Amino acid sequence: MAVKEGDFIKLEFTGRTKETGDVFDTTIEEVAEEAGIKVDKKTYGPIPVIVGGGHLLKGLDESVAGMEEGEKKTVELTPENAFGERDSKLIQLVPMKEFKKQGITPYVGMTLTVENHNGRILNISGGRVRVDFNHELAGKTLKYDVELKEITTDDLEKVKSMIKLHYPNPNLDVSKTEITFEDGKVIISMDEVAKFDNQPYMDITFARFRISKDIWENIEGVEKVEFTDVFEKKSEEEATENQSEEAIEKVTEDIPEVLKDSEETKEE
Repeated sequence: MAVKEGDFIKLEFTGRTKETGDVFDTTIEEVAEEAGIKVDKKTYGPIPVIVGGGHLLKGLDESVAGMEEGEKKTVELTPENAFGERDSKLIQLVPMKEFKKQGITPYVGMTLTVENHNGRILNISGGRVRVDFNHELAGKTLKYDVELKEITTDDLEKVKSMIKLHYPNPNLDVSKTEITFEDGKVIISMDEVAKFDNQPYMDITFARFRISKDIWENIEGVEKVEFTDVFEKKSEEEATENQSEEAIEKVTEDIPEVLKDSEETKEE
């Protein structure tokens, strides 16, 4: 079955620049490690997206439509369908004194963010710093090797997939998230991790809005999404049991590896 706009899918991909063949992004951990771009806290594996949902580059999004589950293909994107052409107006000279005001010592290659725009320092000369605010892949033709791993048809799994895509905490366990469908409404009670999340409040709010928007725009019959945080009083017995488990875990963490090995040997 060929996928169409609005379908929920799981996609695996590796992106390279056509000119050099350098990998700049991938969902495959082994490829990232080999290319030297592996991010320790990043969760690798097929990513959940909605076809035509704006989760991918425009050219890549358009090329995915019509693919079938298990299909692989290589897609070439011109700059206009990827990160755009380079714009000379986005290369600006910034007085050195502006950096000194912020207590920053600039250097060539340094990345910085100014008014939500990311830039990279090209050179420093005569008390002025030249900063390039073009995307690092602007003006480049890109090649993506993509594989459509799965088409998600179950509404419950669709909701879970959008939580995985948008929620900023990689430690969130979606399997512990309670999801209920009720009269045109989806009620989401997040995993315990989300209740004590250290992420900025605004980031969490935007994440929940993006999850909600993707759900009501692409799951038939849903007009409202409600997030609930439930704090339940535990019995004295449960509290004691949890404290004991935490204490055991703490002690176990403090045991040197050599002692752990000795205990395992005795058990054998």
